[in-house]
Amino acid sequence: MRKMLLIIPAVALLSGGGAIALSRDKAPEPVRAVGEPKSCVTISQIRSTKVIDSRTIDFRMAGGKTYRNTLPQSCPGLKFEERFSYRTSINQLCSVDIVRVLHDEGGRLYEGAGCGLGKFQEIEKVTAK
Repeated sequence: MRKMLLIIPAVALLSGGGAIALSRDKAPEPVRAVGEPKSCVTISQIRSTKVIDSRTIDFRMAGGKTYRNTLPQSCPGLKFEERFSYRTSINQLCSVDIVRVLHDEGGRLYEGAGCGLGKFQEIEKVTAK
């Protein structure tokens, strides 16, 4: 069985360094849950990710949906680094999988803490009326 390693920067690919610093100071946008949580999302449908805090990652999907994954426990270094990797042998990322925080040391990435995922809850932004 072939294993796949995928590195997902948690900041949109087109973001500049300044945007990264600014995003750390912003309060999270208010959101609401839509439907029932899912155990898995399809990897090929993930377009970007955003680390909200040390327990929360948003997965933006093809088609515009966003799934929030709230980890069962805090993941050391996740918010600071805002990037992670995972390994899977299938085209799905599931609540039984583990993400590893990626650290940059002298221009080289290495894997740090391993943290279990929770379920994937579709979310939508709450708009002020």
